[in-house]
Amino acid sequence: MLTLPATLRNNTVAALGEFVGTFLFLFFAFAGTQVAHTPVPDDTVEPDPKPNLIGLLWISTVFGVSLTANVWAFYRITGGLFNPSVTLALYLVGGLPLLRSSIVLVAQILGGIAAAGVVSALFPGPMAVATTLGGGATVVQGLFIEMFLTLELVFVIIMLAAEKHKSTFLAPLGIGLSFFLAELVGIYFTGGSLNFARSFGPAVVTQTFPSYFWIYLVGPLLGAVVASGFYSLLKYLRWKECNPGQDRDWDDTERLEREPILKQFGQNNGAEHAEDANVERPGVLEGQ
Repeated sequence: MLTLPATLRNNTVAALGEFVGTFLFLFFAFAGTQVAHTPVPDDTVEPDPKPNLIGLLWISTVFGVSLTANVWAFYRITGGLFNPSVTLALYLVGGLPLLRSSIVLVAQILGGIAAAGVVSALFPGPMAVATTLGGGATVVQGLFIEMFLTLELVFVIIMLAAEKHKSTFLAPLGIGLSFFLAELVGIYFTGGSLNFARSFGPAVVTQTFPSYFWIYLVGPLLGAVVASGFYSLLKYLRWKECNPGQDRDWDDTERLEREPILKQFGQNNGAEHAEDANVERPGVLEGQ
């Protein structure tokens, strides 16, 4: 049996997992978007089209649910990043080494291209999943919309997944909800990218790169930098001391109150729990 060095093996698993995970996430998201944009036979074009609220809700839901499901599936394999902006943020906060970040980033972009290509081949009609400006949004507005929406998503990911706590296992749900919220806000104006792999894949397949396409690279990356910078500031200020005990297990306290004979041990036990609570947990991808 061929034995690979640990670093090479782990990086191979990370690349494969991020490629497949990004592909699955964007495949279902693109497919749902394609369905939402498929007109019925008697569809008529209005001279002054208004937002299709049902379509926007459908697309937002598909993206949110697809991200939730696939992050949950790949969370223990690669961390379930699927987004170059998230990869950059985790690198900046020390959750990913440079080599792993570079490998994962390439895998994510290739996964986005593959997902767009398969959706284009499987579903009838012209591909309608590209991210474009709409609703009268200017290029500058689109840039900052992408930045702020990505900032929200990345900060949620850092706090729920990279920072270990008792509800970390529910992180994929919080991440999916955050993305769903961002899509609700951003789809009509920018297409709700928040992810260069999401925009680049369809652009490559359709060979369509509008002059403002750069905002889908710069905006999310700026959001990632700001989110990671804010997190680093909070960590420097020792944010855990501001609102302590949020992850404390209160069962022992309640048990001590019910059983007075155990109170004599309460101080020692409490100290042990406090010590455990203050142990720094590694980031979601540290040590890999």
